[in-house]
Amino acid sequence: MRPRKLMNQINVVPYVDVMMVLLVIFMVTAPLATPGLVELPSIGKASQPPAAPLEVVIRADTSLILRERPAGKDGGASLERSVSNAQLIAALREKQAKNPDQPVVIAADKDVRYEAVLKVMDELQRNNVRRVGLLVRPAGK
Repeated sequence: MRPRKLMNQINVVPYVDVMMVLLVIFMVTAPLATPGLVELPSIGKASQPPAAPLEVVIRADTSLILRERPAGKDGGASLERSVSNAQLIAALREKQAKNPDQPVVIAADKDVRYEAVLKVMDELQRNNVRRVGLLVRPAGK
């Protein structure tokens, strides 16, 4: 009896056949798959420029100033006036009655206690003043 020889080769023909069948299957089914359509929103040109935000400035002594900047890129002189809480609410509600999308930002001095800022925000929220945000300065400026 002869001893068997070890076989140290791999027959790759069946693997190539399987890969060719898979390639044909993918080539046939790829055109049949419908890609998902993404419907992007369209916008028209704005009929009017966005309103410049009204700024509620809280100074270090917790006094309030209402600053109105004119709309447009040319800027112009801003109108500032000292106001009490009641005058502030009345002025903001009047402006938002004319323009419901009128944004309001709170600009507080960095030395103002956080409690004073929250007090003003709470007062605005209780009186249904919409679109309130905080004005910050980017770091490094």
